Amino acid sequence: MRRRSLQGRKLTNTVVTLVAGSAAVLGLAMLLWILYVVARKGAAAINWSFFTSLPSPPGEAGGGLVNAIVGTIIITAVATVMGVPLGMLAGTYLAEFGRDGKFAGAARFVNNILIGAPSIVVGVFVYTILVVPMRGFSGLAGAVALAVIMLPVVTRTTEDMLKLVPDSLRESALALGAPEHRMVLQIAFRAARSGLLTGVMLAVARVSGETAPLLFTTLNSPYWSVALDKPMANLTVTIFNYAMSPYSDWQAKAWGASLLITAAVLLLNLTARFLARERKPRL
Repeated sequence: MRRRSLQGRKLTNTVVTLVAGSAAVLGLAMLLWILYVVARKGAAAINWSFFTSLPSPPGEAGGGLVNAIVGTIIITAVATVMGVPLGMLAGTYLAEFGRDGKFAGAARFVNNILIGAPSIVVGVFVYTILVVPMRGFSGLAGAVALAVIMLPVVTRTTEDMLKLVPDSLRESALALGAPEHRMVLQIAFRAARSGLLTGVMLAVARVSGETAPLLFTTLNSPYWSVALDKPMANLTVTIFNYAMSPYSDWQAKAWGASLLITAAVLLLNLTARFLARERKPRL
């Protein structure tokens, strides 16, 4: 086998490092540019009325998006309640009980497909099984669509995080006579709590900006509505409608709503990092 010279390897390493570093700098610059534009244009639309008033009629200035803000919180909260427990239970089964079984392998395969499934396909699916039978759009249908999107993310993260827990911890707990379910809850879950919480936050952030599923399920509403069996206002569809409108005031509110969603996702991630950080024991 022909050995490459030391200078050639160093040159290759330098070129690859420069290319990778340049790509990272370019990606970071684009991200900062997007954040700057959203913050600059969105801040101009943020005021007290934005959080307390209902939308104004088309063509009229003023008003706010309080119904869309509340609707987004309700839909996301219901989706989290439905999707996160199921995802954590599924991930726990795959990591602790199913392991290398045939059923577990099939479940992982389906879960991986769902992770990469386009969100609009999920929206059409929920539209078929819920909106059509119920003969109307609803906040519940939107929450189900977001829960379906969250489910595979939470499942995959839970399985991966539990697999990182050393088997010696499990064996020690079982050797002391702890039941298997208690070992999972009090040993494995505690050891992986940082990753599990990060996975939940990742899933919530994943669905916070989804528009396509809600277009097919929840639609939108210019009125105040908190009933899950009726169309419900939400920020993402409102951004879509307002950004496409010919009214400058609505376009400004679309930027404001975009800034609000971006800030909310950032706050969720910072909160997750703060709560899940490793606390050093006091000496």
